[in-house]
Amino acid sequence: MKSLFAAFWILALCLISPPGGAITPPPPKIAAKSYFLMDFHSGKVLASHHADERMPPASLTKIMTVYTVFRELKRGSLKLEDKVTVSKKAWKAPGSRMFIEVDKKVSVEDLLKGVIVQSGNDASIALAEHIAGDEHTFAELMNQHAKQLKMKNTHFVNSTGLPDPQHYSTAHDLALLTQALIAEFPRYYEWFKIKEFTFNGITQHNRNRLLWRDPSVDGVKTGHTEEAGYCLVASARRDPMRLISTVMGTESENARASASQALLNYGFRFFTTRKLLDANKPLQEARVYKGATEKLPVGITEPLYVTVPKEQEDKLSTQVDLDPWITAPVKKGQELGVLRVRLDKKSILRHPVVALREVPVGGLLQRVMDEGWLLFEQWRNQPDE
Repeated sequence: MKSLFAAFWILALCLISPPGGAITPPPPKIAAKSYFLMDFHSGKVLASHHADERMPPASLTKIMTVYTVFRELKRGSLKLEDKVTVSKKAWKAPGSRMFIEVDKKVSVEDLLKGVIVQSGNDASIALAEHIAGDEHTFAELMNQHAKQLKMKNTHFVNSTGLPDPQHYSTAHDLALLTQALIAEFPRYYEWFKIKEFTFNGITQHNRNRLLWRDPSVDGVKTGHTEEAGYCLVASARRDPMRLISTVMGTESENARASASQALLNYGFRFFTTRKLLDANKPLQEARVYKGATEKLPVGITEPLYVTVPKEQEDKLSTQVDLDPWITAPVKKGQELGVLRVRLDKKSILRHPVVALREVPVGGLLQRVMDEGWLLFEQWRNQPDE
């Protein structure tokens, strides 16, 4: 009887488990107007719903506000210890506030933490005015960064996210912005996991509830207005993966947190990210004709990550296809072919392969000999008629 029972369950498991291994279900149903889930390293989209629909971003705007400030810090036009004089406009800012006082001087670092942790509209305006003279000019700077980051459906008119018909973004664009912020400014990104910040004797807590619920979450930013609903861009790292989720237009603080958690859990549960190749390491050698050298190492200029369903990693394969008639001179970084990545024989990614060093033109004798070889090889490889 026991053996019959065991045989029944083995048969049942075989029927419900596909021969290829674990199945990948569709993303969970999210009660939001728009959402987007992507892998940080590979950029792989794992879930998407109306992700390119323009929507009011509310305080998610401040991700771009602090990104713009970080860029000024990076280029040396600004220092964390610089003092900012608070204007009357900044002091009177409506909505969430850091409670800075008019005509008082506040450090750039304190203002940044006031934006990141306390979502201070007053701090956002103070920084915008200090960097660009006024908030309108700062918004134009934000738009320039958005264009560089290929945020195709985004336009800013202020630094706070206060409602305006010409102020909009998308779940997709905000994920791209967050990806850039984390990649370019890992030191400053640490501030996004700060749970509370005290300024002027007033302690305020970070509105991102996931910082308390999930230890893998280390950012990013909440937002809320009547027009936008409750929004959240979240990021979490569970080695070796980091995911970024954007949720827009939910009905409550708890709803945006729960929706974001559901997306992150889905991504981590059913997918894995693998680093396939390192940057600037030779994949193979290419034959170069008429050059000072015959062999040229080729590779990729940035690490290559691939995100695939779990238990499918062993089905990944790569193939390099090079131009067969590479002729000197060759510049470093010149594209010479393509790297194809396949998952179980299905092509999932193409990536340019480039020269890892230059090859100048060879001497006269080398050029003459290689011209002969080129003619012979091209004739030999002609297709049969």
